[in-house]
Amino acid sequence: MTRIAVKNVFGSYGKKQVLKGVDLSAAAGQCVGIVGENGCGKSTLFNILAGLKKADSGEVCFDTGKPPAECTGYVPQEGFLINGLRVIDNLSLWYRDKEELRQSLAQGFLNELGVNQMCRTRVEKLSGGMKKRVSIGCALAGNPPILILDEPDAALDLIGKAEIRGYLARYKEQGGTILLATHEQSDLELCDRVYALHNGKSREIDRTLRGEALMNEIKGR
Repeated sequence: MTRIAVKNVFGSYGKKQVLKGVDLSAAAGQCVGIVGENGCGKSTLFNILAGLKKADSGEVCFDTGKPPAECTGYVPQEGFLINGLRVIDNLSLWYRDKEELRQSLAQGFLNELGVNQMCRTRVEKLSGGMKKRVSIGCALAGNPPILILDEPDAALDLIGKAEIRGYLARYKEQGGTILLATHEQSDLELCDRVYALHNGKSREIDRTLRGEALMNEIKGR
């Protein structure tokens, strides 16, 4: 069953139109990868899907019938954690239901992410990998069925990348839908489908492509 459907979406970054008729879809339990060169519109598309920006035109449909803020969790590339606060304070800003927060730290996804072990630590003292785990944990507040990730592996070491991919695989196994923008070819191992963005258009490509063949598809050759 299709969980999210994007139909002929146009969108702009500043005064420049970077999306010119994007179509894609994702089902429950699927990870869909979005690849493309810098400036192709991946972040603009994700801001639209997360409800942070309006599309110039087109449709974004969720099977829940709810607005994006109620059915998506979004981790932007630049992050959103407040450095001067402890991890638990950042989490409390996102988890309105404190019992949900307590249970997730005790035996839920926050526990799986290892966030329960860093609650009293200030964010500025965390490594890049730890910050990414906390950001994903915040995005999962309210158990959204769709997780949107913009370059989740950025600035992480090999161990951190492997750990994040492991958490995402478990989220997918539990029926979650993941939309993943990445420059890391190894991230595509997690993806069930892959779309390339080029010249404002989207095109589904072979998810097994790697190396030069993948780059040719990304560049529309």
